[in-house]
Amino acid sequence: MGSEPVAAIRGSGDAAPAATGCPFHPGVDPSGRPISANAAAFDPFHETFQEDPAGSLRWSRDGEPVFYSPRLGYWVVTRYEDVKAVFRDNITFSPSIALEKVTPVCDEATAVLERYGYAMRRTLVNEDEPVHMRRRRALMEPFTPAQLAHHEPLVRRLVREHVDRIIDTGKADLVEEMLYDVPLTVALHFLGVPEDDMAMLRKYSVAHVVNTWGRPTQEEQVAVAESVGRFWRFAGEVLDRMRQDPSGPGWMPYAIRLQPQMPDVITDSYLHSIMMAGIVAAHETTANAAANAIRLLLENRPVWEEICADQRLIPNAVEECLRHSGSVKAWRRIATTDTKIGDVEIPKGAKLLIVTSSANHDERRFDGPDEVDVRRENAGDHLTFGYGAHQCMGKNLARMELQIILQELTTRLPHMELVPGQRFSYLPNISFRGPEHLWVQWDPARNPERTNPEILRRRLPVQIGSARRPLPRSVTVLAIEPEAEGIVRITLADAHGKPLPAWSPGAHVDLELGGLTRQYSLCGDPDDRSTYQIAVLKDPDSRGGSRYVHERLAVGDVLLMRGPRNNFPLDPGARRYVFIAGGIGITPIITMADRARRRGADYHIHYCGRSAAAMAFLGRLRRDHGDRLTLYRSAEGTRLDIARLLAEPQEGTQIYVCGPQRMLDAVAEATRHWPDDAVRVESFVSALDRFDPAKNHAFDVRLADSGRVIRVPADQTVLGALRAAGIDVLSDCEEGLCGTCEVPVAEGEVDHRDMVLTKAERAQHSSMMTCCSRARGGSITLRL
Repeated sequence: MGSEPVAAIRGSGDAAPAATGCPFHPGVDPSGRPISANAAAFDPFHETFQEDPAGSLRWSRDGEPVFYSPRLGYWVVTRYEDVKAVFRDNITFSPSIALEKVTPVCDEATAVLERYGYAMRRTLVNEDEPVHMRRRRALMEPFTPAQLAHHEPLVRRLVREHVDRIIDTGKADLVEEMLYDVPLTVALHFLGVPEDDMAMLRKYSVAHVVNTWGRPTQEEQVAVAESVGRFWRFAGEVLDRMRQDPSGPGWMPYAIRLQPQMPDVITDSYLHSIMMAGIVAAHETTANAAANAIRLLLENRPVWEEICADQRLIPNAVEECLRHSGSVKAWRRIATTDTKIGDVEIPKGAKLLIVTSSANHDERRFDGPDEVDVRRENAGDHLTFGYGAHQCMGKNLARMELQIILQELTTRLPHMELVPGQRFSYLPNISFRGPEHLWVQWDPARNPERTNPEILRRRLPVQIGSARRPLPRSVTVLAIEPEAEGIVRITLADAHGKPLPAWSPGAHVDLELGGLTRQYSLCGDPDDRSTYQIAVLKDPDSRGGSRYVHERLAVGDVLLMRGPRNNFPLDPGARRYVFIAGGIGITPIITMADRARRRGADYHIHYCGRSAAAMAFLGRLRRDHGDRLTLYRSAEGTRLDIARLLAEPQEGTQIYVCGPQRMLDAVAEATRHWPDDAVRVESFVSALDRFDPAKNHAFDVRLADSGRVIRVPADQTVLGALRAAGIDVLSDCEEGLCGTCEVPVAEGEVDHRDMVLTKAERAQHSSMMTCCSRARGGSITLRL
């Protein structure tokens, strides 16, 4: 397939001025606040944003996470929690402008569109409630995992055929030879649209992107409008043919068959709009995502070789590629009322550019966000598919395609590499990102199938739906040293000599110990990627974990480790920190104190223990934090008076507590009058011993995406009920400690029983831990 039709309407974004410096007086934003030089210079059409949107907005995430862009006329949102909050609240932040043209259309181009009767209005991506959810639920069935599984053979056949065409050539542009054709063919098959002229449809699709999200010149607008008009006419003609016989397979015939049952929901104009929008949405982002993923993995050669050696890593590699280099840069919303994002006032009618690619690189959510880690625990937390009620319906079809493409390429072309020196170009627009060309090369003589034809029979399963936990990595025990009475400090290193993943204070890892999985806080130096350190107390009431460590673990043993994962992060924006630790609870606290000291922050450590001999890290604490450390030893009669310490709330102060349950309870009681988000707690005691079926009530769980209702009996957890209904939710400890089984809540109040969420997070009732928490009332709605 040639690229001329694409290049002819690609837009003029390359001519934009550089996104550095201040080309004009910054002025003030619509709320009267001064516009910074960085905000004034921000240009989403410039090549710096097109090539590296996350990197180009690092300045924003670090210091100005919500800013007004005078060039664009939008408020720009860049941090993870802010972007997620906007997605979550589709009432305050309406999606109605998602398909609005960024660049006003000139009169001549408008006349062209009118000549074709172009009338795209509402689709699923830009509808408000309650219409949106009614249509989404009506049209959801073809997107369920069971239905998507029927498409797997076609995807495999198409990918295999396209690789067959290039396998012996030694060099190919993967975008031209495979990564556009396969997703487009799958999209048409899914929709039930005949596979007409593929080059024509590609041109139409690019025109739609430029028309809606690009910045074409007036001359280019006319050419774009001509293609968009023809696209609209084509969609209508295909729809008319389908109406004559809607019995065939595909999403569009499915919708046509439903129309007589719900004519007010599935209207004629709506069918025409989603026919056209569906062709674009079902393949454009997948084609870009595949090209981004392959480029990213080949640029990080050790990671590519890792998944070639163990293809079980591919599902999580897909999530990590979507996080690190997803195909959706940004999306749009409009404020329906005066509101705030963070501490920034947003006026009613304000347009928002929510930059998902920046959110996916927010170090407040992802440790080492610019690194590629295919074992990253929270890779699936990315926002590339959106979040909440408008999350992409086709996300699992895209995941299937990406997994199969990577399976085929890592099997048949593991020696493939990027052609050196190539420059990557992108279609200039504010929302979608993927290289227009991706040249790779290899030596056909080294193709594995030449010496081992059996590899062509290999069929790895694909994961449809929620990703499972990533595979653990192997770590070697380098040292086991006494740290205090009954406490040993263990040093771990990657079993293959590789650097360990980045982590931040408060993080923990999961270790598999003799058939058990246990969580331990990291207590070493986050800047040392060669080793991890944990400290383990020998608990007389141990259920096996600490006993295994103290009695059986030996230097040289190889363990399986997951993580790191951080449910107890340090807020870098606090004015002052109060750290309270009891016993072995010092392990996460000491790394937090180290970070606070390095930053020059105001802090104090209150450390409680039985005796000095039983308190870990005393020497290190006295050396590094002596004047900011107070010790309390019960054997000597010194005890911390928590109520007195926390009697007066202090603005800007964050309290971090880790220790036995009685300490946590005392802090909770002493801080009832503090702000909800002032106290952060890490517990190593489960709350599940409070689970008593006799005290529970049954309730319904409603799934927002499908409208299904699942009954949760009094003697069953939400997690158990969801699994029994075939809904895959990740879990690990199943004791309310680790946060793995968290799911978003759309409606209803939660009876929180976990030890993960903060007081402020619980008050929002926007998420719950399904292994232990329940509904307060008769029903709850989950965003699943």
